[in-house]
Amino acid sequence: MKKYTDIYDLENIPRTIQDTIQLKKNPHQYESLGKQKTLVMLFFNSSLRTRLSTEKAAKNLGMNVMILNINNAWNLEFEDGTLMNLTTSEHVKEAAQVLSQYADIIAIRAFPSLKDKQKDTSETILKSFEKYASVPIINMESSTAHPLQALTDAITIEEFKTTAQPKVVLSWAPHPKALPHAVANSFVKMMRTLNIDFSITHPKGYELDSEITQDTPINYNQKEALENADFVYVKNWSSYTDYGKILSQNTAWMLTKEKLGAAKCMHCLPVRRNVVIEDAVLDSTQSIVIPQANNRTYAAQIVLKKLLENL
Repeated sequence: MKKYTDIYDLENIPRTIQDTIQLKKNPHQYESLGKQKTLVMLFFNSSLRTRLSTEKAAKNLGMNVMILNINNAWNLEFEDGTLMNLTTSEHVKEAAQVLSQYADIIAIRAFPSLKDKQKDTSETILKSFEKYASVPIINMESSTAHPLQALTDAITIEEFKTTAQPKVVLSWAPHPKALPHAVANSFVKMMRTLNIDFSITHPKGYELDSEITQDTPINYNQKEALENADFVYVKNWSSYTDYGKILSQNTAWMLTKEKLGAAKCMHCLPVRRNVVIEDAVLDSTQSIVIPQANNRTYAAQIVLKKLLENL
């Protein structure tokens, strides 16, 4: 594997899931693999789980880790042929090449604006580093994808499933802010590769990119969609068609214990209690959001291991 910017960079997803579960049993068994290797993590946006779990994963493999919180402090230019006489002081062409001299692997987190669909879907930041860096790139969440989270989710379902082909439902839930599509997109992609009964439920107007969902069943009746589910993955996202807009604040779409039934509840965190999911669910044994978050370390670690093995 040469990079991990999308789940399809994994050559064999079922095998990767099983390898990760085995890795969890002894996470330090490959700590010599990353000796004298360096991971540079670039955060254009803030992070808690992604930052700490990826750093821990790298250290489990014996890597050195350097972290740069960019936000608005480092004004990079990404356009070609630009006259740089305004706010940007360094072009990504130089930045990516320089960082490649300091790092063996570069991991990047950069959110969308949710204002310009074309710009967001072009993944300018991520693709620019892919183009100009000479080391492998890891996507720690971009405008349209969160492949580390999707791998985490697949591992968690594999660990907790009690039937060979579980029913998994991705359910939209209300949120006061307009949120990106990245987590939902990558979850859909991942679920479509697995041997599961998968569907999506959301209000009308919240359809995700049809190139991603393809023929995945969509049910606009949440209660009906959740019947007999084994796993309910709860996530908010803004409108894709009416890009970045909040079309509904319907509180009836919050996940409750009644609607959950006997299913396990999943969420990528952070979660707004009693807005997205009620306390009665999150505080119950049916919530697996904490072990799900723990799997973030091992998803990142298996990815780093695969990249290190190919350096």
